[in-house]
Amino acid sequence: MLPKTLALVDDDDEYTEFLSQHLREQGIEVSVFQDSTDLLADPGAYDYNFYLCDLSLPGIDGVDLIKVLRRRTEAGVVVVSGRLAPDVFKQVMTAGADMYLAKPVQFDQVVLAISAVQRRAGAGQVATPTWKLDRRAHRLIAPDGVQIELSETDLALMECFVDAAGEVVPRELILRKLGKEAESSTDGLNATIYRLRRRIEKATPALVPLQSKSGVGYVFKAELKAH
Repeated sequence: MLPKTLALVDDDDEYTEFLSQHLREQGIEVSVFQDSTDLLADPGAYDYNFYLCDLSLPGIDGVDLIKVLRRRTEAGVVVVSGRLAPDVFKQVMTAGADMYLAKPVQFDQVVLAISAVQRRAGAGQVATPTWKLDRRAHRLIAPDGVQIELSETDLALMECFVDAAGEVVPRELILRKLGKEAESSTDGLNATIYRLRRRIEKATPALVPLQSKSGVGYVFKAELKAH
């Protein structure tokens, strides 16, 4: 049981070359990132089915990278690292990793670890948590009951996701709903999405389901009910 797509984040050229080749031979579509910021800057950073990360990385540290990923995705995360520290295992597991493997490690062991995490994730799937949109109060209510205040623009944006019912909403449609020209720059929309996502992250530890789809638009990957 292997993921369809995987992000390999490691700055060891030789290691990533041969490991990515081995994973591709197993039928996995692998994208390699040698810098953690390169992954986070990628438009599809949170769309991968699985993440395989080192800890000593250019950009933000691997532990911090895992924390960021855990706020945006429930995909499997396995750490493969040669970092030596008494509390390294505790750090990565507390950050949200599913498994830790110490280098050097055989490629077949990496595949087995990926498969084990995928299998457990599939067996432990639970119902998608429900978010609520309170139109009258202009509030988004997280599954844990936390309420996030919404501006008029935020409310119009969330209405797009209610109508989409879990499907991707094209940028052009969102711009029209917000009363802007479809051919205008999307910088303002990106900023609006970013600010809303950050407010949600600061308000609740719940996974933020507001995600981008590279070259297409945005999607709210959770059940969303409006009243």
